[in-house]
Amino acid sequence: MKMTRLGADGPEVSQFGIGAMSFAGIYGDATVGESHAVLDACRAAGVTHIDTANVYGGGKSEEIIGSWFANTRGAREQMVLATKAGITGNPDRPFNNDPKHLQESLDASLKRLGVDHVDLFYVHRYDRAHSPEDVAGTLKRLIDSGKTRAVGLSEIAPTTLRRASLECPIAAVQSEYSLATRAPELGLLQTCAELGTTLVAFSPVGRAFLTDAPFSYDRGQGMAFTKNNPRFMAPNYAANIAQTDKLRALAAEMGEPTAALAVAWVMAQGKNVLPIPGTKNEAHLAELLRGTQIKLSAEDIARIEEILPVGWAHGDRYNAVQWLGPERYC
Repeated sequence: MKMTRLGADGPEVSQFGIGAMSFAGIYGDATVGESHAVLDACRAAGVTHIDTANVYGGGKSEEIIGSWFANTRGAREQMVLATKAGITGNPDRPFNNDPKHLQESLDASLKRLGVDHVDLFYVHRYDRAHSPEDVAGTLKRLIDSGKTRAVGLSEIAPTTLRRASLECPIAAVQSEYSLATRAPELGLLQTCAELGTTLVAFSPVGRAFLTDAPFSYDRGQGMAFTKNNPRFMAPNYAANIAQTDKLRALAAEMGEPTAALAVAWVMAQGKNVLPIPGTKNEAHLAELLRGTQIKLSAEDIARIEEILPVGWAHGDRYNAVQWLGPERYC
């Protein structure tokens, strides 16, 4: 397993993590047994990073991870554990970075996880009622409390990262990054590298478009997130399948799973780029893990990017409601 460092001075961590949103049934039901089996397989493969959040299933994902720690001797000591808070579900105030709210949210997460601290605590969505400096100050106090070893921000602009970093070291920034979503290349990737911040890339296989078995249109229409997501709506869905069919053909020619190529491409963007795909299926996990073993040549990357050039995807990555919270930048 390839290793990297979480932040400029943080712990060594696998350059591949498991995103635990799928454990909470976001993309279909997952049993506790299936989720634990994925975590067992990750551990056996040398994966040392688990990423979750308090809103994944209203705490269900954290509870599943907590039960795995409780039932798996030595697992907690081997894992770099991250969780997030700041999304409230309250339409009157959907994002809350108040010090009291973040402290109480972290305490609740620790209880569900069955641990006395996490290794990384993110602000899941930046709340513009506070300055980046104020939010970073709150995060620094959480580090001082001993309840988290490091802190991060999610879905922010490079300028927000720079301002927050003046008050507290930001170990990681989480952002969607894949062959389907390349916005981080417009400044975030570069700023993270400059500041020694790890870019944690969620949805590295494009919400299944960059796999051998993407969601069918009908299945996508049956899931809350994809139902109204522009890339999964007609006519964009069919156009995106047709475009990514070309990547599937290249992967078959190379004798590799398509998801493995997608993960390998993300990892090739920098040693400080850490993909966190999610799955509840061990077979799919094996395809994702294969990506950590592939070393793409410059020619391979050129062929992949010729098939899926910047801007190939049809439809925005979020709809208007989903865009509430993430910071746009250029």
